[in-house]
Amino acid sequence: MRAKYINPFTDFGFKKIFGEEASKPQLIDFLNALLPQTHTIVDLSFKSPEQLGQTAADRKAIYDIYCETDKGEKIIVELQKAKQNYFIERTIYYSTFPIQEQAEKGYWNYNLKAVYCIGILDFTFDDYDTELEKNEVVHTIKLKNQHGNTFYDKLTYIYLEMPNFKRAEDELETRLDKWLYFIQHLEDFESIPTIFKDDVFTQAFEKAEIANYNIAEFNTYQASLKVFRDNKAVYDYAVETAFDEGISKGIQEGITKGIQEGITKGIQEGLKKGIQEGISKGIIEGKLEGKLEGKLEGKLEGKLEGKLEVAKALKENGVPTAIIIKTTGLSESEIDNL
Repeated sequence: MRAKYINPFTDFGFKKIFGEEASKPQLIDFLNALLPQTHTIVDLSFKSPEQLGQTAADRKAIYDIYCETDKGEKIIVELQKAKQNYFIERTIYYSTFPIQEQAEKGYWNYNLKAVYCIGILDFTFDDYDTELEKNEVVHTIKLKNQHGNTFYDKLTYIYLEMPNFKRAEDELETRLDKWLYFIQHLEDFESIPTIFKDDVFTQAFEKAEIANYNIAEFNTYQASLKVFRDNKAVYDYAVETAFDEGISKGIQEGITKGIQEGITKGIQEGLKKGIQEGISKGIIEGKLEGKLEGKLEGKLEGKLEGKLEVAKALKENGVPTAIIIKTTGLSESEIDNL
């Protein structure tokens, strides 16, 4: 069945809902639900999403949405559909443009307006230290000192990990919960759920309904949807391939390690058994030799010498004193004096 509403993770869909002049009520409502409640955005203006460097040779930055609030705060909103190398570094680089553009000619006291960089991610980061961090949806990052206290509160990075948002419709509590649920499930809705009956969401659904688009808008959306699906297919294939390769590598490493441990254990047990058998055979042969010498010589001196020789040989081979005593009948002091 064809979807009734657009996919908000496409470039077209995201900008249609949040990035047009007519979408300002939706963007303001979303930002007020996300940003700290110490202030409320009353109005905002869209700024050019293309930011140029200080010279023509400098690299430029192109945002999904770039706006300025009625208080002069700069807000960048980026939609990231698939994991990308150095994505965090990219957002930090992006944040330098709205900082630098605030510079004034002549005398200036460097009093900056706040800058917010918001990333809506259709994936999760993997390098968190705790399970709590791994499962959180909203990650807020500020400049802090070594004691965890905020050093500078006018630069904030907020990342929304959408796969971590798992609340059902009857579990939605906050305004932000509703927006996250809307973004996550919009393409699957067949009608507007009862929780979205206020004007802001009603307008959002109206802007997202594919049937309201003209031919040009529809074709643009289809092209954007194709790019999204192609990118997702490439990403999913890369993840699946990496997973399969990881399993194969793990099995191979397990086999190799098992073989190595088996060989090592076999050598150790073989040496232990060989030493034990050698000691036993040496004791028996020593006894026989001692008895034979004693009988041939018929003298106690010969017996004693035989015992001493056997004891000496056993001691040199590391046989415990208790076994030597039991084998030769010598005393501990006699053995110690050898």
